[in-house]
Amino acid sequence: MKSLKKYSIPFTGLKLGKHQFEYTVDDAFFDEFEYSLVKKADLQCQVELDKQETMLILNFHIKGTVDANCDKCLAQYPQPLDITEQQIAKFSDEIIDEDDEIITLNKNDHEINVAGLIYEYINVAMPFISVCNDEGNTPYCDKEMLEKLNNLSANDEQSEHTDPRWDVLRKINK
Repeated sequence: MKSLKKYSIPFTGLKLGKHQFEYTVDDAFFDEFEYSLVKKADLQCQVELDKQETMLILNFHIKGTVDANCDKCLAQYPQPLDITEQQIAKFSDEIIDEDDEIITLNKNDHEINVAGLIYEYINVAMPFISVCNDEGNTPYCDKEMLEKLNNLSANDEQSEHTDPRWDVLRKINK
């Protein structure tokens, strides 16, 4: 976790107003998270910190590619990501239940670590079903696997004959 220390932003010495921070998010970043779904990445993260009297407003812009496995042909391909998120950190003496919307900082806090936020934003932005944009026409596609899948689906269509015993039941609804 020591390598994640570079993702800490010391806000106590900063003047009020906007400040820019840039981070490279690569394989070493994801190695720090034991059960990470993402293993390889080439991302650039820009964080704009807007320091105000009672809060910090963090605007994230993460752009680049993450290595993903195609759910159709099982080949590895670069999944492009372009993420824009905002997080608010509020200064407060009282303990408030933290939620996803607002982070609470007390007087003793002098820095905020954004590594967890960056990790979360990237994982949430990953598509639920990973498939490359131009299926079969990219150098990453496993053309042999796609051909086998097409042959299997064609065989299923040919073998789709109906059992005459079910025909009587289909007429019931009409």
